[in-house]
Amino acid sequence: MRIARTAALVASVLAAVQLAHAQQPAEPVKAEVFAELPQAVGNITFTPDKRVIFSHHPFFAPDIRVAELNPDRKSFKPFPDASWNTPRPGTDRYLDSVLGLRGDENGIVWLMDMGQRTPLTPKLVGWDAKRNRLHRIYYIPAPASLPESQHNDFVVDLKNRKFYIADEGIGPSGDGSKAALVIVDMETGAARRVLQGHASTQPENRPITVEGKDLTVPGKDGQPMMIKVGADGIAADKEFRWLYFAPLNGTSVYRLRIADLNNERLGETELGAKVERYAAKPNNGGFSLDAKGNLYLTEVEAKAVGVIPADGRQYRRFAVGEAMHWPDGISYSPDGFMYVSAAQLAQASVFNDGKGLNKAPYYIFRFKPLAPGRIGH
Repeated sequence: MRIARTAALVASVLAAVQLAHAQQPAEPVKAEVFAELPQAVGNITFTPDKRVIFSHHPFFAPDIRVAELNPDRKSFKPFPDASWNTPRPGTDRYLDSVLGLRGDENGIVWLMDMGQRTPLTPKLVGWDAKRNRLHRIYYIPAPASLPESQHNDFVVDLKNRKFYIADEGIGPSGDGSKAALVIVDMETGAARRVLQGHASTQPENRPITVEGKDLTVPGKDGQPMMIKVGADGIAADKEFRWLYFAPLNGTSVYRLRIADLNNERLGETELGAKVERYAAKPNNGGFSLDAKGNLYLTEVEAKAVGVIPADGRQYRRFAVGEAMHWPDGISYSPDGFMYVSAAQLAQASVFNDGKGLNKAPYYIFRFKPLAPGRIGH
């Protein structure tokens, strides 16, 4: 009997030790450098045949707005071609300022032209990468777009035939306070603006701190003003039941049933009441969601990509890179890797007393996620 009790006690202790070990957070993986480029990369997407398409970050006013990576992984060519990257009078059939871009399963690469440099009416340009031709343009005029708008990341929902766009609210003269979500109907082209002023899209009074320094810009009175960015990261689950989103400056990820988001009979107050707080997070940029519901987000303050596992919803660091300065866009490739850019925004001259610390090469990193994701998202 004593032997049996001792064996049971030992088994119980071992089980407790194993459980405690299983609950310890895994060490972050080291992200692999995939590409070294001469200009800052914003967001990245892919075609089904594994072409790598990326935006040059508009913060640095690049001549080539969108590019395709060459096989050497060190150079690029304009995407879809040079003409679409060249401003021309008398037409808006060119890309003015692009950060967000997404590829879909049909080989259409969707480009979110914020239209801030010329300026132009914001538009979503769909380019058929298989046939090398324009697929369609969706315009986003007022009142879906405001003077303060900066339409950034977005989700392509082919099931419900919608686009869901995060408007950061930091366009010309914007301070993030008018951030919102924008829905564009693929069939009609109609665009509508929702959740402006709701806590889920508004930046919190929380500074972006990189290497111990709060990022500020000169305010209207000439005094340093905290940068506050509204709705930024955005992603949907594979069944398109839930939309996940968050402001960049903020402590929370939120989610909303897509059926409610697309129910135009719901007023703003009713819709806002259906938003759920999903999990805690650090200040973050892009989102990506894998097939098992694990949410990846770029931790702009820490050279890291984090994950919020579907089971437990507790944020932890997942992938790191010593040169991952300001990880920005993140998306899944058909090669099985998750890709993330390092834009070096915090090294720009505006944040460093007029002295630019950003420099080439600019990196694209990649790492294996916990589960496969959706191509280009």
